[in-house]
Amino acid sequence: MTAQHPTIGGLLRSLRARKGWTLKQMSQHSGIPLSTLSKVEHDRLTLTYDKLLQLSQRLQLRMSELFAEQDDTPEPAVTARRSIGRIEDAIRVTTPNYDYYYLCPELRRKRMIPVLTRVRAKSIQEFGDLVHHSGEEYIHILEGRAEIHTEFYDPIVLEAGESVYIDSNMGHAYIAAKGCEEVLLLGVCSSADEQLMESLMTLHGEETIAQQKSARTEESPSARAVARSRRMTAKTPPKTR
Repeated sequence: MTAQHPTIGGLLRSLRARKGWTLKQMSQHSGIPLSTLSKVEHDRLTLTYDKLLQLSQRLQLRMSELFAEQDDTPEPAVTARRSIGRIEDAIRVTTPNYDYYYLCPELRRKRMIPVLTRVRAKSIQEFGDLVHHSGEEYIHILEGRAEIHTEFYDPIVLEAGESVYIDSNMGHAYIAAKGCEEVLLLGVCSSADEQLMESLMTLHGEETIAQQKSARTEESPSARAVARSRRMTAKTPPKTR
């Protein structure tokens, strides 16, 4: 019988069981509403990056520990490992630019991080700052057309079936090419850093912050003028008769 792949809900249930907490106690310790935790544990809801970060900080766990089953046995030698990557078993993390699906989440100490990604950003201004992280990565376009931005090369457009291999320390960003609403790509990240997955998760948060800054920068002149007018009006005391 094939082993059941864990979901974020299953991992949270296991974590709560190890600590001996009720769902209400888990809610109190994590700061996440009880109803939300219940839905997550029953796989009816996923958690955004912000909630995952909150959970790890409040429970004093590294982000990567939330994505690995824990046990007290010594780590066995890495031999004959196998994991089937199914979308329903993936850990989903959503940012303004991307929907990430981390495949094969039950494997610990992976030497490669496979990620299925839906790209929604349609301009580099919308995306924000280029991202950097340790290691190398391979990106294969499955659907749509992707515009690849890198720190030291001119942007290129890749069609479905085409791919690129880059040094991840170099600033990079992937956006939907002109005329394309959404891109589906498969990325494989590799690094000597055992905390690569945690580093990638941290970058998701930085993407969110960068996108929010970019949105403020792109605010139209008319919108800024209205905002200034409102602020001046608020500061002007009303006239008395």
